[in-house]
Amino acid sequence: MGSPAFASGGQAPMVAAALSRGTLRLAPVARVTQQRVAAVSSLVGAEKKFVSGVDSSSAGLAAHHLVAGAVLAVAARTSGKRTVRRAAARQPAMVTGWPAASSHRAVAKPQNLTARQATAVAAPPRPIELHGFKSDAKYNIPESVKAKLGKDLILNPKHPLGILWSAVQNYFKENDAGCKFFDREKPVVTTQECFDNLRVAPDHPSRSPSDTYYVNTEAVLRTHTSAHQCSFLRQYPEIKSFLCAGDVYRRDEIDASHYPCFHQCEGVRLFDRSAMTPEEVKEDLKKTLEGLAAHLFNLKTGEKTMRWLDDYFPFTDPSLELEIFYNDDWMEVLGCGVIHHDVLRNAGLDPEKVHGWAFGLGLERLAMVLFGIPDIRLFWSDDPRFSQQFDADSFTKKTVYKQFSKYPPVMKDISMWLPEGFSDNDLCEIIRDEGGDQVEKVTLQDEFVHPKTKRASKMFRVTWRDMSRTLTNEEVNAKHETVLQRVVAELGVELR
Repeated sequence: MGSPAFASGGQAPMVAAALSRGTLRLAPVARVTQQRVAAVSSLVGAEKKFVSGVDSSSAGLAAHHLVAGAVLAVAARTSGKRTVRRAAARQPAMVTGWPAASSHRAVAKPQNLTARQATAVAAPPRPIELHGFKSDAKYNIPESVKAKLGKDLILNPKHPLGILWSAVQNYFKENDAGCKFFDREKPVVTTQECFDNLRVAPDHPSRSPSDTYYVNTEAVLRTHTSAHQCSFLRQYPEIKSFLCAGDVYRRDEIDASHYPCFHQCEGVRLFDRSAMTPEEVKEDLKKTLEGLAAHLFNLKTGEKTMRWLDDYFPFTDPSLELEIFYNDDWMEVLGCGVIHHDVLRNAGLDPEKVHGWAFGLGLERLAMVLFGIPDIRLFWSDDPRFSQQFDADSFTKKTVYKQFSKYPPVMKDISMWLPEGFSDNDLCEIIRDEGGDQVEKVTLQDEFVHPKTKRASKMFRVTWRDMSRTLTNEEVNAKHETVLQRVVAELGVELR
């Protein structure tokens, strides 16, 4: 199997073609063992059937990919070359958008996996276009995230997010008769709309593929609903105030309060500068948003229940944060501020004639508090034991979620030496892409730098827990093994 004769057989040209198309990724190779060769040998028959067209099943395809991996490993071993794909360097995160938002059975023992040789990993499929934007080599949207597009959870009046969105709209309908409402804007926007118009610098870390999902170099899945702000500002004076809500997307950590797709509500109110002073605009902002917080959380306005803190957002100046005292603690509700003059100019408005305020809030964060929902994954659950607890009157009735079950976790550890530029977000993206909503959280357990080699190492613990059934070690092992293969192949780490 490891001889040049095998490499020159029917499989080698197919591997070469796959590499040229970019449908296979090659990881660093530690060594090719006799056991590996023997294992791949047993797949040759199935692989030949796939190549000849006799077997087009998923099993045949799997055999095809595994044999391809063996060929690539042998070739790399022979040449001594190592091909890796490394994540771009990531700088410390800075604020660019509005604030985002046990079992009685024994817990399975975490399993550490030792270093292994690489395999070829199939790249996620890349569509020709997405929502009218052609994709290019910068496309980095996994199928698990792409599948969220068009779900429109906020348009469901019986879903907790739809219920909350309706409650926010009702407040503004009562207090601002001219306010317009938008919740069907397409989630793919240009980088000009998402970043440039809002004063996000070209080299800002939020533009990194480790933080943002790209369709192509100039189009992304919106990271905030502020991406639509300038397009509506341009319609002044026909539109003087508006709310815009929708799904937004960010690559992020994995835990009970973070998810790659969540929902935001953006609000704006504009004034003729001759009618309102800047200080009056700021006071109108505070009065309006204190009223919104009181409406949502059944509070009275005042210093004992609400407070304002200075903050920073690139698209407002000054910028503020509203906190409320709720459940015996101070809790952040929203970010806001007076619209920056440059943003007004980017929308074709003259800040000497028009000014106003803007705010943004994360719907999941507030819905989790209002309805007592402990895990952000539940918003995407099809389990009727969740969905049937809510209806269009749940805000008025103050419905509180009742947990129907919590199944036992299965935990796996990943310990690795890190390449330069490694990003935790990239690791979480691979884990989430393979595990979906069965991954409850990923936590950093340990990190250190070797005193002699100066190599950095991290150990992460992945907690797998389905919300509707008990997972077996066998099915988690299979998915976790794929995660490990992809982590080595795509991030260039060395497993310990």
